[in-house]
Amino acid sequence: MALGIAALFRLAAAGFVLAREGAFSLVDIDDLPSGARLGVRLGRLVERRSALVADRGERITAALNRLGPSYVKLGQFMATRPDFVGEDVADALGRLRDEIEPFGEPAARVVIEKNFGKPVEAIFANFSPPIAAASIAQVHKADVIEADGTLRAVAVKVLRPGVRSRFRRDLETFYAGAHLVERLDPAMQRLKPLAVVDTLARSVSMEMDLRLEAAALSEMAERTQGDPGFRVPKVDWARTARDVLTLEWIDGVKLSDPAGIEAAGHDRKAVARRLMQAFLRHAMRDGFFHADMHQGNLFVDAAGDVVAVDFGIMGRLGQAERRFLAEILYGFIKRDYLRIAEVHMEAGYVPARHAPEDFAQALRAIGEPIHGQPASDISMAKLLTLLFEVTELFDMQTRPELLMLQKTMVVVEGVARSLDPTFDMWDASEPVVREWIERNLGPLGKLQEAGSGIADLGRAVTSLPTMLQHGARIAAQLSDATRDGITLSPETVEAIGRAEGRGNRWLTVGVWVAVVLLAWNMFT
Repeated sequence: MALGIAALFRLAAAGFVLAREGAFSLVDIDDLPSGARLGVRLGRLVERRSALVADRGERITAALNRLGPSYVKLGQFMATRPDFVGEDVADALGRLRDEIEPFGEPAARVVIEKNFGKPVEAIFANFSPPIAAASIAQVHKADVIEADGTLRAVAVKVLRPGVRSRFRRDLETFYAGAHLVERLDPAMQRLKPLAVVDTLARSVSMEMDLRLEAAALSEMAERTQGDPGFRVPKVDWARTARDVLTLEWIDGVKLSDPAGIEAAGHDRKAVARRLMQAFLRHAMRDGFFHADMHQGNLFVDAAGDVVAVDFGIMGRLGQAERRFLAEILYGFIKRDYLRIAEVHMEAGYVPARHAPEDFAQALRAIGEPIHGQPASDISMAKLLTLLFEVTELFDMQTRPELLMLQKTMVVVEGVARSLDPTFDMWDASEPVVREWIERNLGPLGKLQEAGSGIADLGRAVTSLPTMLQHGARIAAQLSDATRDGITLSPETVEAIGRAEGRGNRWLTVGVWVAVVLLAWNMFT
């Protein structure tokens, strides 16, 4: 991909701002090509002489805020990559909040009228000035008139004018930077800088259409219906469009106000436990989780339920990733390091050329120090960070879908700790993780697998005529060369073995039936 001149100029301008605040001090130049080393040294020359390494995280955070909303988003994503930016900077970026000046009520009214083709007064009975603003949108409080004439309070989220073109331009700059990094240092390809930008681009593109956020809210409401201690606002679909999202107004206390939570009569420790269990339940049971669960997006309502808002950034995990997460957490809870190593290899995250026993030894070095320590000193998010660092030694490729999970867990854990400094992560997590393990890997899970296997057999029977046709054709082609027997290739034997190992018995039967039919055709 050619790097556009305009994108390179924008990259250079942003690089200068970041270099002034110490960003280039993050780069280890020893392994860089000579040209790249020269560039980094030149970048360090422009760093402010009064700057200190100790506060570079805060300074880089301030620089990202100056560069604008796209860079704030980038900083939030890079908070998940201490392998890129270092622990101190990742910690500072993890506190970066997407809060900027509002664009005003008149501009918001223009956006609403453009989306609905009628004045704001025809849609809302009352419409307030903005009460909160971020890089993508701002929020207003409004009232709507119900059929019985009563007023209902709603929150109205309005997309920031011109934000799409701004993000499109800045994403081109980020891609240029990622390509440049990979060209200058091919070893960086293992960290997948392009995949990081891809994840950011997908996330931002979803945020640019507020109908998609409404759909995420609706899906989350369906999945969590009946869940204890957690709920989401209801969507007002009649007053929602591409650039406008209208929701139930939430009367509650923000989780950023622990004193207010206590004053409202809620148990802060119970709220912290509800929050962590809700997040893990969403990630493991549903594979669909709120990926921006900072304190400003979380409330406690009068009933004591945790209510989440701002569903612009969502994470998804497939069944394999959910099993990976559950078994990793359960393995550390039970100190079964060999099983954790095997899970990595079964998922294909760590190449099979490594001995699981060696990997288990490295995992023990992470897990053992946390056991026996006070609950307040144990960080699950920190453990996952160390896990990803250790896996580098065993050639584990960066998994973008797990990065968002890790980032969210860091934030959720921080919120829980702010409510309860003695919060026991493992005690709160164990029931949810155990339930998932029992449901999916225990007897019930085996019954579900068996049901799936019967479905596989049904599909195999349906396709049997086609299999016979293929078998006859192959037999005709190979009969002369195989009169003294049929030999299965090592790949075929390995595939059958894998199917047996996974417990797909019906699928295995289908494979062997096909082999027997093929042999019968060849010898008759």
